[in-house]
Amino acid sequence: MKLLLESIAHARSGDKGDGSNVGLIAYTEAGYRFILENVTAARVKAHFGQICMGAVDRYEVPNLKALNFILHDSLGGGGSESVKTDAQGKTHGQALLRMELEVPDTLNLKDLLPST
Repeated sequence: MKLLLESIAHARSGDKGDGSNVGLIAYTEAGYRFILENVTAARVKAHFGQICMGAVDRYEVPNLKALNFILHDSLGGGGSESVKTDAQGKTHGQALLRMELEVPDTLNLKDLLPST
């Protein structure tokens, strides 16, 4: 089964000069373990392939069930230098949440989702 990352996590992002910072926070402990394994720096770099021209760094924040990504050279020079319509990193969190992930049959989907 496939699901969008937005089903199991939320995100915050912003610009840092010519790079953007994307925090990805899982709703559940099982969701955190799943994104820890499946949302790698390489996968994020591929997801932002048309936007991120530099490296992607990933930092783990287990006490918050979160990952933090730095997307270097992703804003075309930054907000004041870029000719892009909106060269701000604020949209990159929402864009990351559109990443599609494959969930193995051995994993209980309900463990990944927030409780209702």
